[in-house]
Amino acid sequence: MNKKLGALALLGASAVVLAGCAGGGTGGGSTPEAGEVRVWLVGTDTPKDARDYLKKTFEADNPGSTLVIEEQQWTGLVDKLTTSLSSSDTPDVVEMGNTQAAAFTSSGALLDLSDIQDKLGGDDLLPGFVTAGSWDGKLFAAPYYSGARVVFYNTAQYQTAGVSVPTTLDEYVANGEKLAAALPGVSGVYFPGKDWYNALPFIWENGGEIAVQKDGKWDAQLSSDASVKGIEQVQELMTKASLAPKDGDETEAWVPFRTEKAATLSAPSWAYWSIVADEDKKPTALADTTGYFALPGKDGGAAQVFAGGSNVGIAAKSAHPELAKSALEIMLSDDYQTILAKAGLVPAKKSLGGDVAAATPELAKVIADAAANAKLTPASPKWADVEAKGLLQDFFVQVANGGDVKALATKLDTQIEDILNG
Repeated sequence: MNKKLGALALLGASAVVLAGCAGGGTGGGSTPEAGEVRVWLVGTDTPKDARDYLKKTFEADNPGSTLVIEEQQWTGLVDKLTTSLSSSDTPDVVEMGNTQAAAFTSSGALLDLSDIQDKLGGDDLLPGFVTAGSWDGKLFAAPYYSGARVVFYNTAQYQTAGVSVPTTLDEYVANGEKLAAALPGVSGVYFPGKDWYNALPFIWENGGEIAVQKDGKWDAQLSSDASVKGIEQVQELMTKASLAPKDGDETEAWVPFRTEKAATLSAPSWAYWSIVADEDKKPTALADTTGYFALPGKDGGAAQVFAGGSNVGIAAKSAHPELAKSALEIMLSDDYQTILAKAGLVPAKKSLGGDVAAATPELAKVIADAAANAKLTPASPKWADVEAKGLLQDFFVQVANGGDVKALATKLDTQIEDILNG
């Protein structure tokens, strides 16, 4: 499962795409009035090549207009979007997490995109993300990118500890403990307390759920026997296999892996480039000792993992809705989405899925296996409120500190039901 570094090939490929795509914007149609379009992108997942391409192409397609990218943070994003989208100083184009989209599609905060849905990709768009971005049969937030979590591992450390790639979830947990015991000062599996994204597969694989709808109401099920069994596996990893901070999150989790302080890391596929190349895009020592596999399921095969990713929409109060549509069409164009794909992100269009991490075909296969079983959080417009309150983060911090799983989960179920059914 090793692979040679493809970062230099990636940079070259991106440069070719960028150079060959000039003028590949929206094409045709009336010319909107000139103005400044503000685009909110969240975190650093969108690569610089894509940002540069968006600005250059937009300004070439819309003479006299400018595009400004304003980077936001995931922490506190729901509250910030809620405030900004209702103000007179709203950004024009906004990125949001796929699990957060329903809160804004159902509230009237976003512009109806139905008139340009075909231009954005139509039936080629990722169906699950179309559903996440739709309300009452209309599209308000288009798919932007997706990405399933895959497991990265240090092949040399696995060999030292006498551990093989696991084939079941139980083996994955047992391996984490063996690695931690054999490698002092190293996390067998790096698992910070707030990382609820990587905890969900353990719940799902054991037959549990976060919440399900029954007779029109949401029934939270984290305290069910099946869910508790999965959470107890998470607790075992957090307390016996991980040296990650109990109150830490998954931000830049590749750093301890890259410095060989973690033998195993479950992370979004695009973390690969941060593992094998440093901030100056130079190959790291991990280039030849990084392997990867899909998180194994309870009974083998690939586990159900969280389908991370983003949707992107236009503010209903945008001062320049036509210009914003022009920017959005560029962001969903084949050229732009190909840049995302070559950075390891799963593009918004099904037809471009084969371009993911093209410089790393073996990783692309692992991504495909993981994405095939990817799953979303409860499809409620109020789920974003659960995330905004940090309920799952707080819960798993307590789990990481050895708390009583059943009691904590029972309390959390009540909190989730109060929000979803409120």
